[in-house]
Amino acid sequence: MGTAVRISDNLVREAKLFSKVDNRSVTGQIEHWAKIGKCAEENPELSYSLIKEILIGLEELEHGESSEYSFG
Repeated sequence: MGTAVRISDNLVREAKLFSKVDNRSVTGQIEHWAKIGKCAEENPELSYSLIKEILIGLEELEHGESSEYSFG
């Protein structure tokens, strides 16, 4: 269920630019930024690239695209 939220015109303008690059809707882009920001606040020791890789891995698991990792 969605909820209407007021955000600045500047954030919407930036989200429009980035959403075109990443092929997302404006709403999807803002949700992506929120998810990344939430993870970064909860895990300040992790880099952006590691957070992004973790989120990609979680999406792959959710869609059944996992494979066993072999060490060595």
